[in-house]
Amino acid sequence: MANQNVSELKSPKRNKYALACSLLASMTSILLGYDTGVMSGAVIYIKEDLKISDVQIEILVGTINIYSLVGAAIAGRTSDWIGRRYTIILASLIFFVGAILMGFAPNYWFLMFGRFVAGIGVGYALMIAPVYTAEVAPASCRGFFTSFPEVFINGGVLLGYISNYAFSKLPTKLGWRFMLGIGVIPSVLLGIGVLAMPESPRWLVMQGRLGDAKKVLDRTSDTLEESKTRLADIKEAAGIPQDCQDDIVSVTRESSHGSGVWRELFLHPTPTVLHILIAAIGIHFFQQASGIDAVVLYSPRIYEKAGIHSFTNCV
Repeated sequence: MANQNVSELKSPKRNKYALACSLLASMTSILLGYDTGVMSGAVIYIKEDLKISDVQIEILVGTINIYSLVGAAIAGRTSDWIGRRYTIILASLIFFVGAILMGFAPNYWFLMFGRFVAGIGVGYALMIAPVYTAEVAPASCRGFFTSFPEVFINGGVLLGYISNYAFSKLPTKLGWRFMLGIGVIPSVLLGIGVLAMPESPRWLVMQGRLGDAKKVLDRTSDTLEESKTRLADIKEAAGIPQDCQDDIVSVTRESSHGSGVWRELFLHPTPTVLHILIAAIGIHFFQQASGIDAVVLYSPRIYEKAGIHSFTNCV
């Protein structure tokens, strides 16, 4: 009897299919980490090769946050139009183009343009990875799965540092180009890998594809009962009657594209939404205020001030 009680208290096994989907989607965050990490070492050689000033370096490095903000803002509406899965593919494609442009940049302004394109792709990836993961993951491990993007951001930073070290011995004109251009490899692999993922069940419901959404929920939920509950919740949010059993239904444009979300979020938030908003803004503010981005982006300069003057050792 005691053993039976213990077994009932044990947490259910993690849904391996949902775990695989969450891992694959979260790997998109590698693009952000790689772009941040690789630029920290590449700017040493960019400055020497293109003969640019410290102010230009600061602009080149720091504007990624502005570019990614633009990409993240656009990504929300894009994901409503074409789906979460194809938005991830689009993010990989945009970063691919940006990496190519930066790798072949003949001057500073062309490099800035490539940085802008790559930054848009980074913003897309930063927004869509946790959204897709949260919509696919079952309730029992949703919090755990949505932490994956942060893990892969740091993994991307590490890959950027490894790329800096690997190409630091090449001639100055080639080294930084390979560092930035090699970023096409993870973007291509991610873009191909995402094709094996299912579409987000929430997006499928918003498009009226209830039959397809049910199939995905059945595979990504811990139990069939949970699958039915999740489907009912999504249908309620989409304004679809609970007694509707059709596989394909008509959904109004307003509900399928989140009309009024910004108004509800900032102008007339409920107490619950307001608390969530304050917590989210607070977390991100203090994360940036800690200065971690500056440490990552300017780590070679920090090492130089600490007494390490060899470029190879800095990166």
